Amino acid sequence: MFKLFGVIFGIYFGGFWGALLGFFIGSFIDRSISYGLGGVNPLSRAHRESVFLGTVFTLMGKIAKADGYISQNEISHVEQLFQKLGMTTKHRQRSIELFKNGAAANFDIKPTLNEFMKVCGHTNSLKQMLLVYLIVMALADGNLDPAEEELLLEIAQHLGYSQDAFRQILAMIINQTHFAGGKATTASGLEDAYKALGVTKENSDQEVKRAYRKLMSQYHPDKLMGQGVPEDMIALATAQAQEVQLAYDLIKKSRGLAKE
Repeated sequence: MFKLFGVIFGIYFGGFWGALLGFFIGSFIDRSISYGLGGVNPLSRAHRESVFLGTVFTLMGKIAKADGYISQNEISHVEQLFQKLGMTTKHRQRSIELFKNGAAANFDIKPTLNEFMKVCGHTNSLKQMLLVYLIVMALADGNLDPAEEELLLEIAQHLGYSQDAFRQILAMIINQTHFAGGKATTASGLEDAYKALGVTKENSDQEVKRAYRKLMSQYHPDKLMGQGVPEDMIALATAQAQEVQLAYDLIKKSRGLAKE
C-alpha cells in the first residue's frame, strides 16, 4: 500500500527519480509493517533454514563415510546433534535419510552445494558456520583422516574459500575443540589458545582482542538466527563460543590483562 503512495508522491514532487525513491521508501515501510523493522520475509528465512539444515546433514553423511566407514563416535555425534535440536520424529527421520543419502557410494556433493550457494551463499556467516559444523563432525572420532580433510577442502573451495583461508579456519576449529568442556586451560594449552583465535603470541593485546571479538560476533546467536541458522542449531555455535572464551581467558591470564 505505502509502496503505491510512495510512487504517487514521488512522481508529483520529483518526477521519475522521485517515483523511484518513493517506491523504495514505500517498500521499506510495507516490509517493516509486515515483518517488523528491518525484518525479513519469514518464508524466505524458513527456506534458508531448511536448505542450511539439509546441507549440513547431507554433507555430514558424506564426510563420515569419506574414510571408508562410519565410526561409532561419528554416529554418536549425529545422535547428540538430534538431541540438541529437539527434532520431531518426522524431522529426525528426514535428517537420517539425508545423512544416509550423503553417505551413499559415489554421492555427488555438487548439486547440494549449488543449491546451498543459490539460497545461502550471499551470507558469509552461513557459509562459515556450515564449514565449522562439518569440521567439528570430521573431528568427532578424534582424528582427521586425509580423505576427510580433502573433502572439506573441496567443500570450502566450492563455498568460495581459498586453500589458505580453509587451512586457517581448520586450524582454529581444531584448537578451539581442545577447550571443549573446559580442557586445556593450563599454561600447556597457551599455544592452542592462540591458534584457536587465529593469532600468535607476537600479536599485540589489541590485535588479540580484535580477533576474539570477531569470533564471538561470528557465533552470536541473534546474528546467526537472523541470517538463517535454525534456532535449534544455535547450541552448537554457543559451544564453539564458549571454547573461544576459554582460549581468550587463558591468553589474558598469561598476559596479565584485566578481566572484562
